[in-house]
This record gives sequence, structure tokens and C-alpha cells, in this order.
Amino acid sequence: MPVTQENEMSQILYSCFVRKTTEGEHFIPQHVFSYTLSGSSETFVGNKTYVFKDGDFRFFRKNQLARFIKTPPSGGEYKSISLSIDEETLRSISSEHKLHMDEPYTGENTLYLKPHPLLQNFINSLKPYINGSGEINKAITNIKVKELIMILMQTNPALKNVLFDFSEPGKIDLEAYMNEHYKFNVPLSRFAYLTGRSLATFKRDFEKIYHTTPSRWLQHKRLNDAYYLIKEKGWRSSDVYLEVGFKDFSHFSFAFRKVYGVAPSSLN
Repeated sequence: MPVTQENEMSQILYSCFVRKTTEGEHFIPQHVFSYTLSGSSETFVGNKTYVFKDGDFRFFRKNQLARFIKTPPSGGEYKSISLSIDEETLRSISSEHKLHMDEPYTGENTLYLKPHPLLQNFINSLKPYINGSGEINKAITNIKVKELIMILMQTNPALKNVLFDFSEPGKIDLEAYMNEHYKFNVPLSRFAYLTGRSLATFKRDFEKIYHTTPSRWLQHKRLNDAYYLIKEKGWRSSDVYLEVGFKDFSHFSFAFRKVYGVAPSSLN
């Protein structure tokens, strides 16, 4: 029996996990609406942790880095359904219904949405497509995403300033952002975009602040964390490398040995 089962229907994703699983890290390029059918999940965004249980509705703003841990209920399966809300559809609705951002949004980027009959009925309308009894085509998917947007406008009017904000990320405090997000193993170009900079400007601003290159700083920061977790907290090296932002264990082990003179496993 497979540990993971996912049925993807264009912008609609149904996830089912039979054992606790760490999803790792994700860049969220589009707004996402999600609902937990069973089980629970932890979402880590920056320095904040959000816990979602079965029956919870949630909304993730686009252009975020996040980590997920999904846990099934005792003897059961973790199940969730998510819809990504693409910019093309939002622009179409904005033009058709004259919906525009009134002012820049300043609230949380990850939200718990209060239960509402319209939201629950919307989820119920998707169940025939996720339980294997039917197939969903692109036209229906587009209709369901549009329906979701209008429901969100009715149940959570404040989201208008999120959904219909089509601007690129603005220039933000690079030092604060990197200190919160350095564990995410994403390309430097992604960090540059998310801090509102070109890659060249990102590298230049970074070296003004840290007096070293982004790559060297990231490796040093991650290795320091790894050393602490292994030496002081007793973590296994095979568990640490993903936690601190390395994707490859052999690369992590080589870099660790080069800096500390010993293999990470020798510290346990």
C-alpha cells in the first residue's frame, strides 16, 4: 500500500497520507485555499507555526516559503483538498465585476478562515470529483475556482485586498527576511524576488550587510544550526540535514567535515 496518494485535477489537489509525513518546503506561487478532511497539519511560515485540524479552512497568500508536516488521525488517513487561485482568473473576475484592491493588505499571510455554510457546501460540491466517482475537466475546474473566489469575497471581504493585488513583491528588509528564511533551500533568484530585488541587487545588498556572499553565509548559518542540533540536542545527522536546509546528505556531510573536521555522525 503506498504511503502517499495524490490525485491532481489541474488546480485542485486532493492529498491522502497513511503515515506521518514531512512534506518539506514549498514555494507558494499562487494563493491557496485549503480544507482538512481528516488529520492535522503543522505549517511553518517564517518564525510562525500554524496548526490546522480536521474541519479547518485555511488561506495561504502567494509568494511565501512554507514547510508542512501532515499527521493522520489514529488508525486513519490524513486527507485534505486544496485549490490554487491563479492570477489570470483573478484578473478576469476583477475586470468583469469591478473588484479592485482598495489599499495594501497588512494582515497575516496565512489565515484560519471561520467556518461558513457557503465554504462547507463548496467543499461538499467537490467530493464527487475526489472520491473516484467522477472526472473533472479544465472547464469545470475554472468554474469551481471562480466560484471559490466569489464565495471568499462574500465570507471574507477583507481578502479583496489580497486577491486583487497584482503588484510584484516590494523591496523589504533583507536582513530580517534572510534571518527568518535561511533554512529554505531555494535558489538565490527566489530569495531576490521575494525581497523585491533583482539578483544582482540582492547580491550587492547582501554583501553590504553581511560582508560575504549569500552562498557562503547560507552554508555557514545552516552548518551552525546542524552542529547545535546534533551536539546539543542529540539529533541524528540523517535527520538534521533537511531540517537546516540541505537537500543532499552527502553534500551536507562533506561541508560539515570540511568546517568541523569530523563527520556529523561522529558527534552523536
